[in-house]
Amino acid sequence: MNKQTLRQELLQRLDSQRTTALNAATSAHDAATHEQSVAETQYDTIGLEAAYLAHGQSQRVIDCDRTIHRVNALNLQDFNNDDCIEYGALVTLSNHKNYWLLPVCGGTLLDHGRITVITPQAPLGQMLDGAEFDEILANGLSIIEIQ
Repeated sequence: MNKQTLRQELLQRLDSQRTTALNAATSAHDAATHEQSVAETQYDTIGLEAAYLAHGQSQRVIDCDRTIHRVNALNLQDFNNDDCIEYGALVTLSNHKNYWLLPVCGGTLLDHGRITVITPQAPLGQMLDGAEFDEILANGLSIIEIQ
């Protein structure tokens, strides 16, 4: 499993999410500033609602940018079975499932569903963070490979 290839796959997904959020923000901004959005009465809130939506979508774009930056900044060092698990480690458990420990994008499936991104915020991620080769985790799972 090539970590650079996995990173590129993840970045493509994030870029797609960013593009969707940017298009939504642009559309909401256009709706908020359209002449038909001008309030005709004190109870007419279409323009205000569109402005709130535009702001929320803009925040999504900013969040996507931050996530993309964090993925790009990852050190994709190689690990071996003598190392403790930390960000960037690909881990295979005794149930033959593969996990990539990252600070973001938990739950994302990569490499045609063969690798699951997991973060330390998830219960399994908490167990894996700092664990060592052959360590027994909850439910009798053990770590059989670290890359």
